Amino acid sequence: MVLLNLRSTLILFLISGQLLFPVYTLPLQAQEKAAESSSKATIKKKVHKPAGVIGVATYYAKRYNGKKTSSGHRYNPQGLTAAHPSLPLGTKVRVVNLANNKAVVVTVNDRCRKRRNPSIDLSRAAAKQLGFLGKGHTRVRIITLNKESS
Repeated sequence: MVLLNLRSTLILFLISGQLLFPVYTLPLQAQEKAAESSSKATIKKKVHKPAGVIGVATYYAKRYNGKKTSSGHRYNPQGLTAAHPSLPLGTKVRVVNLANNKAVVVTVNDRCRKRRNPSIDLSRAAAKQLGFLGKGHTRVRIITLNKESS
């Protein structure tokens, strides 16, 4: 009989201890999470965000060779030119291929259709310098260098 009372007392003690244990640790966990989030916030402030926007680059089809662009110039596949939906004509833009980190500076002299994601259409020479000629498209970072128009 004494053994039964001792056993039941022990079980009751263990159950009550397990029920009370999470209540005491909750404030400690909240403080730890608050400390982690504040340290992450300071880390995020220190991280330098690269300039420009990430988008998709394509290149002109051969059928556009010699056709007039929006700026009035004729498209030259050997020139370092580009088409962009919103940048002013004559703007210099650095385009960096995210796959291989090759970069090229092009001049916006034409318009292309607007897409959901930022995009740019490059001349064939620019696509060759970036290393995606033949692939059709690639992910790039588009960095505006100046805002002068010609």
